[in-house]
Amino acid sequence: MDTARDIRFSELKNSFNPRHLLSHTKGDKVIWALVVLLTLVSLLAVYSATGSLAYKNYKGNTEVYLFKQVAFIGIGIGVIYIAHLVNYTFYSRVAQIIFLLSIPLLIYTLFFGVKMNEGSRWIRLPIINMTMQTSDLARLALFMYLARLLSRRQAVIKDFKKGFLPVILPVAVTCLLIAPANLSTALLLGASCLMLLFIGRVNTRHILLTIGIAMIPLLLLIAAAVIRHKDDGEATVRKSSGALTARVDTWIGRVENFMYGSKEDIDGGAYQTSQAKIAIAKGGFFGVGPGNSTTRDFLPQAYNDFIYAIIIEEYGIAGGAFIMFIYLVFLYRCIRLFKRCPFAFGAFLALGLSFTLAVQAMANMAVTVNLFPVTGVTLPLVSMGGTSFIFTCLAIGIILSVARNVEQLEGKAETVKAV
Repeated sequence: MDTARDIRFSELKNSFNPRHLLSHTKGDKVIWALVVLLTLVSLLAVYSATGSLAYKNYKGNTEVYLFKQVAFIGIGIGVIYIAHLVNYTFYSRVAQIIFLLSIPLLIYTLFFGVKMNEGSRWIRLPIINMTMQTSDLARLALFMYLARLLSRRQAVIKDFKKGFLPVILPVAVTCLLIAPANLSTALLLGASCLMLLFIGRVNTRHILLTIGIAMIPLLLLIAAAVIRHKDDGEATVRKSSGALTARVDTWIGRVENFMYGSKEDIDGGAYQTSQAKIAIAKGGFFGVGPGNSTTRDFLPQAYNDFIYAIIIEEYGIAGGAFIMFIYLVFLYRCIRLFKRCPFAFGAFLALGLSFTLAVQAMANMAVTVNLFPVTGVTLPLVSMGGTSFIFTCLAIGIILSVARNVEQLEGKAETVKAV
């Protein structure tokens, strides 16, 4: 009995051995390297962006948020490691269940979610007392379910009733439920899904029809912003009643700020983009150096939505371009994985998840340099940790699971050829 127990204890101890972990770490080594690189950037940027805030909130202790970020990164890497060990076909089996669970969660969030910034995007998790954006879970579930549908309906994918409707309805339902509280996330998610549908051989006319329908409310939003701006500020001063009406006013205000550069209060999008521009101007080409940012004391969400501005201020345009290059390399490796994967589900799954992460990163950077209205999306793997960080790590772990299985199949094929 003692011998068997000692053997089990020895096996358990070896499983936590760094050499044992490295030997079981498979998948695309470049993606692993990019993950490590982005988390290191995150540590530097978050520590710099939260130093003054931590000093103020924790009586001189400037490392509090740094330690929290280290904890989130540790948990995130663990999530990636565990997710990449799971055979990606498992995600096909649970995709429908998770997607169906995400729908009532989105509905619950709309009516009973934690309200922040005039929108209900979060639910509070019991026991750990943390807030979670249900849109993060819904986005992950949608891409798993969409990859499953696309892989199973390739024979009829060009048909409107049998192919297009079954794949577009889950996208439409998810985006419509996310939009009232988080329009920017819904738009980015919809765009990523349409890109995946295009690659999944869905009829181009059907995709263009969907884009045309989606453009109608967007054009109305732009028209409302133009009318409000010409209304001598009367609509801006008027307070709206009702959560949905307040959110519509917020959307119109952000579009108006983007188009005309209107002034708002300290929490408004115009103030944030103005401070981001100041940070970029101070950074120049090579930056003011790590930890030397001054705009972090004035820029709201400097550690989260606008962390890219702090990176450019401290590391310059060269540092900002390097971060963009990392995300582009990540997308390239996932596209390469899509071409190598012999099975449709794995190929669509890896590509869909990489699309949503790359689009989110580009949207965050575009907002920072004022190429896009303020959205409130984070910079994946760089912004300060939270449940969004964990879901990003889970998505990357699933991509690496596909890569690991592709490598195993290629290894078996080479062995057969050698024999």
